Amino acid sequence: MHKLITSIVFLLLSITCITARADVLVLVHGYLASADSWEISGINSMLEANGWKRGGLITSAPATISPVYVGPGQDADNKVYTVDLPAEAPIAVQTDQFLGMLATIQAMHPGESLVIVGHSAGGVVARTALVTGNVQNVRALITIASPHVGTTLANRAIDATDESGFFGGLKSFFGGSGYDTLRRSRGLLFDLAHPYPGSLLYWLNAQKHPDIKYVSVIRLNPVGFVGDELVPGYSQDMNNVPSLHGSSSIVLTPAGHTLVAEDGATLLQILNELYAVPEQAEQEDLVT
Repeated sequence: MHKLITSIVFLLLSITCITARADVLVLVHGYLASADSWEISGINSMLEANGWKRGGLITSAPATISPVYVGPGQDADNKVYTVDLPAEAPIAVQTDQFLGMLATIQAMHPGESLVIVGHSAGGVVARTALVTGNVQNVRALITIASPHVGTTLANRAIDATDESGFFGGLKSFFGGSGYDTLRRSRGLLFDLAHPYPGSLLYWLNAQKHPDIKYVSVIRLNPVGFVGDELVPGYSQDMNNVPSLHGSSSIVLTPAGHTLVAEDGATLLQILNELYAVPEQAEQEDLVT
């Protein structure tokens, strides 16, 4: 198993740079995170060093404040935008704001295709947007450690924050800030629980998805367990979504649930493959 992990790390770090066509990469953060997650982890720096320039930040700021912070790479051939979503809000609320952000990005870069990357709950937000928003010019959806078929921890958090019954009020009194966060996030937790009739994931996973490229980045625990401390491996695999069965490529990465710098190498590897395939096809057409 150690040799397998070593081989995977070597593969991710041994990246051959391929000049990509004009495209926009959109990074969507997860639960209890923000757009800064991509910066703090070192992912943006690695992308920047390999041709994907910082295009800017799109926020859910009030109407009195500009929601667009333009970066130095806005006019680059390949640029990266991060979005700042209300991370504790239900998926529907985040999706509605995300669709508006995508419209802003596409208005700034008409005709250019999108590659969307979602970490954790951000992957579910991105997938919901693609199903409900009729977003055009999307080349691929890449998700990292996303709970596509739910996570038991969400179910447990829902039970832990249930304040019904005789002792329910005591939970709020003694719970503390962590408990308050879970209470504020309860709508989102229901969305990320294992699918059941009437739940968001139950509905979403039965819907027709756009005909684009799907890539599931699945965490590989250092001891060989597929998955991480928050989301089991089978849930991170979009092939286990009934309407996407057999449609997603899989990349295993040895890490926990949190974003790490090596995820930048993983994204570059995936992006290189996304662009290498059509270029190879064009060359074959010229030969024939």
